[in-house]
Amino acid sequence: MLALFLSSSSYPALSSLSRSVTLSLARRRTLSALTMSMNLRTHAFAGNPLKSKTPKSTDPFSPTSAYESLKTLIPGIPNQPTVSPDFKVLPFSKGRPLVFSSGGDASTTPIWHLGWISLADCKVLLASCGVDLSEDSLVYLGPKVEEDLVYWAVDLSEDGVVSELGGRKLCFVELRTLMVAADWTDQRAMDELAIAGHARALLEWHNVSGFCGSCGGTTVPREAGRRKQCTNETCKKRVYPRVDPVVIMLVIDRENDRALLSRQSRYVPRMWSCLAGFIEPGESLEEAVRRETWEETGIEVGEVVYHSSQPWPVGPSSMPCQLMLGFFAFAKTVDITVDKEELEDAQWHSREDVKKALAVAEYRKAQRTAAAKIEQMCKGVERTQSLSTDFNLESGELAPMFIPGPFAIAHHLISAWVDEAPGNVHSKQQAGVSLSSL
Repeated sequence: MLALFLSSSSYPALSSLSRSVTLSLARRRTLSALTMSMNLRTHAFAGNPLKSKTPKSTDPFSPTSAYESLKTLIPGIPNQPTVSPDFKVLPFSKGRPLVFSSGGDASTTPIWHLGWISLADCKVLLASCGVDLSEDSLVYLGPKVEEDLVYWAVDLSEDGVVSELGGRKLCFVELRTLMVAADWTDQRAMDELAIAGHARALLEWHNVSGFCGSCGGTTVPREAGRRKQCTNETCKKRVYPRVDPVVIMLVIDRENDRALLSRQSRYVPRMWSCLAGFIEPGESLEEAVRRETWEETGIEVGEVVYHSSQPWPVGPSSMPCQLMLGFFAFAKTVDITVDKEELEDAQWHSREDVKKALAVAEYRKAQRTAAAKIEQMCKGVERTQSLSTDFNLESGELAPMFIPGPFAIAHHLISAWVDEAPGNVHSKQQAGVSLSSL
């Protein structure tokens, strides 16, 4: 009897609700399964293995304990006894980490590694710059307990190729070049890139936070470089590393099954990407998505759906660590009015055209080129070839367009949309994370 009372013929409104609930549940299952299938650790600079857990202050691997050990060890360099845990240091110069290259020959792609050095070698490098090594010279990065190691970073003014250390030829390389050269399927490479990104962000923050924003007094490192403090006795303000949040969005036209891509004048030729912009004070994430889209392209956005986030420490030194917050944004209008002060161009692109752009861009070729460049730099030979020339068709002709590689969150936003069937553009977003549907 209950079945008769709830039949679709007796209660059409309830039947419609039932279909809606069924569709919603199906969508949620699809959303969850497809979202979980994307390994977010493939985002460059995410998944730092040194930051999984900060030890307690009494632990020998903690910032406090390691800092105290440094103060004891440094005066005895180079004759200090073997200690546990051991310390390794990653030097930087002008935002570029020290690396070395190995494994490259006629048939294999070179592999870059971070150029960790000992405290003794660090003292030598600092002395070559006219600086004495002290515990405040180093910034704590984190431990690898299983290897009995604590890792640090140090900022040098020295430039170019470093004298051979331990049989290795090392050089300072731009983080963006390392990003392109990293094999995104190799967990070791992604781990090292994340460590380098974290270290650069901290060191650049130290460089731009030498004075208190409240009183103008000098700041000094505290907690092994994890924060700074004003030396003015009447102020003593604590200063912590800054993060600059940025929304990045793929704007989608549901009705015509196309996506909005844009170009900035600083982009390499033929590259198109997502819209992006900084979040303003007192602004929600979805408000920032809508405002930036409207300001740059004149398009009005309705529903905003979260996708994923990515640390981005390769921006300018004045903004040492941007956090990219990725969204899908669904257009309510489609007429484009480009703000030429912000963008060079913005156009709607069909799913098929974007799919071709993903297929023809030879990201592996660009990776091999960047890796070879690093190897040459470590040998003291600078290469000037532009990486943009490597995004070509197999025939040798230039691809009409390409999008950023797998190291960028824009790639994941765009490929997530391309991989989904037309008319079902929600399926790459996680269930329950739609921020608004105004």
